[in-house]
Amino acid sequence: MTTRRIVVGVSGASGVQLAFRLLKELRNHPEIETHLVVSSGSERTIEMETDHDILELNCLADVVYDNENTGASIASGTFRVEGMVVVPCSMKTLAGIAHGYSDNLLLRAADVNIKERRKLVLVARETPLSRLHLNNMLTATEYGAVIMPPMLTYYNRPESIEDMETHVVGKILHEFGIEATHYKRWCEDK
Repeated sequence: MTTRRIVVGVSGASGVQLAFRLLKELRNHPEIETHLVVSSGSERTIEMETDHDILELNCLADVVYDNENTGASIASGTFRVEGMVVVPCSMKTLAGIAHGYSDNLLLRAADVNIKERRKLVLVARETPLSRLHLNNMLTATEYGAVIMPPMLTYYNRPESIEDMETHVVGKILHEFGIEATHYKRWCEDK
């Protein structure tokens, strides 16, 4: 079995629980090796929004990088990865990605995925969206990124926040051809 690598970036936007859920789900797929890079803002968000800490997030990944280490392996196009997910993706991070402002490892890794034409999924978190946000989303999309705000869905009949998070994680993993546990697709048996 060939190991597939996916980079997971976590920025300081609200919704950091989605990163925990994604990394937990990826642990169910031993063929996937996860490479984690976390912004300093996300550490504060973890404290504010969860009962977890940064060490618990780090323990869910196979490899963890310091966001200031712009010379890390994931900063190079020669390091083979399937792609990258930024979950959650703040508007600041989105702006950096859309405009090639790679002043940290998370932004550099995203930039590398764009230049290598690899999958880049941005789980953008903000509401309402300004014209500036929408323009940055359009720019990132034109460069090949997939913009995936964590939208509420009802056809899967969620009974909890966890059900909604599971659905978002399933949609993210679908972009990489990975079937998530407990993910309910449209019109499939419930």
